[in-house]
Amino acid sequence: MARPKVYVCRPLPEKAMALLRERTEMRLWEQHHLPPPREVLLREVADIDGLLSLLTDRIDGELLDRAPRLRVVSNYAVGYDNIDVPAATARGVVVTHTPGVLTETVADFAMALILAAARRLVEADRYTRAGRWRSWEPMLFLGQDVHGATLGLVGLGRIGSAVARRAKGFAMRILYYDVVRRADLEAELGLEYRPLEEVLREADFVSIHTPLTPETRHLIGREQLRMMKPTAVLVNTARGPIVDTRALAEALRERWIWGAALDVFEQEPVEPDHPLLVLDNVIVAPHIASASTETRTQMALMAAENLLAVLEGRRPPNPVNPEVLERARQQP
Repeated sequence: MARPKVYVCRPLPEKAMALLRERTEMRLWEQHHLPPPREVLLREVADIDGLLSLLTDRIDGELLDRAPRLRVVSNYAVGYDNIDVPAATARGVVVTHTPGVLTETVADFAMALILAAARRLVEADRYTRAGRWRSWEPMLFLGQDVHGATLGLVGLGRIGSAVARRAKGFAMRILYYDVVRRADLEAELGLEYRPLEEVLREADFVSIHTPLTPETRHLIGREQLRMMKPTAVLVNTARGPIVDTRALAEALRERWIWGAALDVFEQEPVEPDHPLLVLDNVIVAPHIASASTETRTQMALMAAENLLAVLEGRRPPNPVNPEVLERARQQP
């Protein structure tokens, strides 16, 4: 029996690659650093049964129409804003993702960014490497305390609540805003629900953990940044377009807020001439919040299992559009 044909959009940890090589006829875009160009992806999907995509790959109606045999798109990410899910559903294509497995790792990184921004760690590192350190100074790189400060969480899903648990260890007061109020977590962790405007006005550190939707695009813009304390720090490990980064650059340059730390940007990679990159009071990272060896391996194995499950007639562990599966099950 012929093995299903799949296309993988980037090399992944070897455990997952070995699994796919064993059970599929796999083709791979072999460049680590760059995604397959659009014209390559449109060509490669013509005869495949399954696609293992990344956030850098746009899966839309045009691509789906080029892939008449396609049964599943397995996204190597928690988010799936790179995929037109209604278009996939209309064509009977199952979409899957990799939730849960990266929660704790991303929460670790968000907390690391809070600490690094508060204590100006990156600035101090650059200063030391440049040979500028001459003596211990009482006023050198004064930062903000994290212990006992107020943390404002914008979004209280898996990752937001994991950050809250870490913040409790720093005796932080924790406010949150979410479209769904979580009375259970309020009781468990001592969280305080507030409207977004109050979270922004009261928090010393604002950490973003919402998905990217039409409603959350530029949720944090010029008006919202103006609400924040002049001593506040903004952290984003969610999705870049949630923050208007041009407005953020203005806020940091004009000192409306004290600092920021970003792992994600509206355009990735960030443009080399972006105004944020010349500022000392922002930390910029290349979308690495989930980048631990163990977590990235588990993500890859989950993405591979999602893909194989559909191709082998099983229910995938993490479907985004389960109605496609139900529809197929009910067909005679």
